[in-house]
Amino acid sequence: MPADSAIANAKRSRVHDTVRSLKHRNFRLFFSGQIISLVGTWMDSAAEALLVYRLTGSSLLLGTVAFAGQIPVSILATAGGALADRFDRRKIVIATQTLSMILAGILAFLTLTHRVTVGEVIALAAGMGVVNAFDIPTRQSFLVEMVGREDLMNAIALNSSMFQGARVIGPVIAGLIVYKIGEGWCFFGNSVSYIAVIIGLLMMRVKPSEKRTHKSPLEHISEGFRFVRNTAPIRAVLMMVALTSLVAMPYSVLMPVFAVKILHGTARTYGVLMGATGLGATTGALMLASRRGVRGLGKYVAIAGTGFGAGLILFSLSRWYWLSLCVLVPMGFSMMTQMASSNTLVQVMVPDRLRGRVMAVYSMLFMGMAPLGSLFYGAMAEHVGAPWTLRFGGIAAIAGAIAFSRTLPKIRVEARELMVAQGLAGGEPAVEEVSTPAVD
Repeated sequence: MPADSAIANAKRSRVHDTVRSLKHRNFRLFFSGQIISLVGTWMDSAAEALLVYRLTGSSLLLGTVAFAGQIPVSILATAGGALADRFDRRKIVIATQTLSMILAGILAFLTLTHRVTVGEVIALAAGMGVVNAFDIPTRQSFLVEMVGREDLMNAIALNSSMFQGARVIGPVIAGLIVYKIGEGWCFFGNSVSYIAVIIGLLMMRVKPSEKRTHKSPLEHISEGFRFVRNTAPIRAVLMMVALTSLVAMPYSVLMPVFAVKILHGTARTYGVLMGATGLGATTGALMLASRRGVRGLGKYVAIAGTGFGAGLILFSLSRWYWLSLCVLVPMGFSMMTQMASSNTLVQVMVPDRLRGRVMAVYSMLFMGMAPLGSLFYGAMAEHVGAPWTLRFGGIAAIAGAIAFSRTLPKIRVEARELMVAQGLAGGEPAVEEVSTPAVD
């Protein structure tokens, strides 16, 4: 019996470690609201791709819509990050979530009244991209205000698991709704879902923080860029994020082509394929959430980047539905492990005063490179086909992961010094981890 009791206690401890950031009231409010909102977001994303493909049958236009929704982040994210470092982050997120709700409502109205055109979808996607340019870096940098530094890694991982859990559920629901009653109701559901996260944000109690600066907005933004440029570990991680976002992440743009043309399925097939990726990604995020400390995350980035690229190649070769599903689960696991590990590494190395601006650079590279990749994927698929496009992306992702792994010995010591300087060694688990090569 004592052995059974020890096993049970170990399991409870593991579960407690996995969800420890939920002990913070503000994060619980954020988490519960985001669960509902993100399901709506993924429903919207899936339905939008299916709508565009139904209206046009064009891979190029699928890429164009994705480009329109993501390119504003590349252009405006640094302004969003500077805003997050100057003003109340909670109020900024409330404003961006409200604007997102309005834009989703407009798309729902146009679609349900059968007035929607591809041009309007592109325009609304661009509008949502502008909002995201301010929302993403602010939300990323707001996490530390909700949970503190000690639970930041867990909050990032739980936030990622929530995002990817919604990725499992949202496209499946969207596929069923589109199959039965059309895309418009998915857009309407997304619009309504924003109410949950707005209520959670309004209920939070956040201590006011001092964010005065005598620098001009341009000097303020330039300071963030200089920090990234002159800090080798952060620069290396962000370059890996940029490459993956350019050559691998846009795979989802071509999912309608694989679902309908290659696997001979329907909207439901598309939803299940996207859900399989989300299932693997959720597993990866929960695995990271159960960790304490950041030792080994650099290796996770390199290994997961290789796995992501290999998954793209294997998926492009498959012509069987069930084999494709089996490949997408570990591919999603690798994708999430790489991205969540990268996010965590950047956040634990950056000073609070620069957090919004550095996370803006992260967002600019993560979201901003993707539109170029989406446009390239769409154009390349028109000429050589979707399978060969994914193979190219997979090979490039693997090459990038190998190059990143070779930089790890060079940046290890500086990364450890940055983490200690930012106070990561304030708690016992962090001290234990930082006392060994942290980015190994």
